[in-house]
Amino acid sequence: MATREEIRERVLNDDVHYLLAQFVDLHGSPKVKLVPTNQFDRMIDDGVPFAGSAIPGLGQAPNSHDMAARIDLDSYTLVPWTDGVARFASDLFVDGEPLLFCPRQNLKRILSQVRSSGFTFNVGLEPEHHLVTKNENGSIDVWDPNKVDNLRYPCYDFKGTSVAVGYLRRMMDAMSRLGWEPYQSDHEDGNGQYEINFAYSNALTTADRYTFFKMMASEFAHEIGAIATHMAQPFTGRVGNGGHIHYHLADAVTNENLFLDDEDPRGLGLSSLAYQFIGGIFAHAPALCSVMSPTINCYKRLQVEPGITFTNFDFLWTPANISYGDNNRTQMIRTPGPGQLEERSMSSAANPYLALSAYVMAGLDGVQKKLDPGEPNLGNLYSLSLEEIRLRGIRILPQTLDESLAELKKDEVVQESLGVIYKEFVALKEAELREFRRQVTPWEIDQYLTLF
Repeated sequence: MATREEIRERVLNDDVHYLLAQFVDLHGSPKVKLVPTNQFDRMIDDGVPFAGSAIPGLGQAPNSHDMAARIDLDSYTLVPWTDGVARFASDLFVDGEPLLFCPRQNLKRILSQVRSSGFTFNVGLEPEHHLVTKNENGSIDVWDPNKVDNLRYPCYDFKGTSVAVGYLRRMMDAMSRLGWEPYQSDHEDGNGQYEINFAYSNALTTADRYTFFKMMASEFAHEIGAIATHMAQPFTGRVGNGGHIHYHLADAVTNENLFLDDEDPRGLGLSSLAYQFIGGIFAHAPALCSVMSPTINCYKRLQVEPGITFTNFDFLWTPANISYGDNNRTQMIRTPGPGQLEERSMSSAANPYLALSAYVMAGLDGVQKKLDPGEPNLGNLYSLSLEEIRLRGIRILPQTLDESLAELKKDEVVQESLGVIYKEFVALKEAELREFRRQVTPWEIDQYLTLF
């Protein structure tokens, strides 16, 4: 762990004059204050004060005492889009006590339990996102200054990649300087959709980095006249944005991958621990969905037949079947290699601190109960009808936020993973649903205005 003096020296050597104290709300949206470096010690000892009631979901009322964001020295991050500024991820406190409505504090609480069980939760994330422009009437278009990103199958396309090389290079250069070890970027399956991958780390570090990735993408996109959006489904009829997680449990002392077993009789290179973890995910998947896909819009990408096909693409890359398999992207959980799992249902709109808290606790429940997920699915689930999938005994993820919240209300394990946040989360999401139901959408105008 970094010491106060080590970070003070880095601040001096990096010519930093201002510090961002940053935390997230229940949506995972970054909140900050800009503080001069002469307040560095106060940021560690007392924290930066915030009026918590100004941010819904953090359990504070107008008469509540101030929240204080205490910086985590290990999260020191030079801000790459301007000079002389560094950012710290922060934990929220009130009157010197941890505020457990803070998503980061909650993840630390859960990871402490994981460590007490003898494990470390190691995670990598795939941050899919779109670059878009906004029109005067409020509609959006794909950011495409050269008018070349219009293929039906744009994945990996050179022209679509080339137009964004400046943006991708800026992002990857910054990530390299920050020590994140970016190893590839590409044009994804949607027009204007990109992904930049970086190395695994422990769950807390990865959640911090994913949060900063979104901040950084927003700033570098502005430089090219674009908006970087992590909205799950920004366009009708095009592929949406996932935040796929690659993960394994490791030994808390040695960091040895405990999901790896070269003698796996099922041939996937997975240990009995890994299969039990999958069993836990399957047991809690309907409730987990509310945290992994927490917005109304998320369910536009999480569709089953006939929604699994689009007019301009043959299939979605978002399996809504509660299933696992080998290196097979038609499964909710795939095995890209021995000892490694990928969860494909998670939306890019998820709060990573809450999603990882819920996910690891669901998996560990399977470990504690020694749940067996059954045999892997090795075929193409997209080739099967919904009835054929049901006949195989494969369940389907909730298809709306309402459905997933109903499942959450029945699942004590996922509720416990959120702690005191659970009731605030449900209240926030139910308010979102009420507001949505009052809206008259362009689709309704087109469909009904002159129908009668």
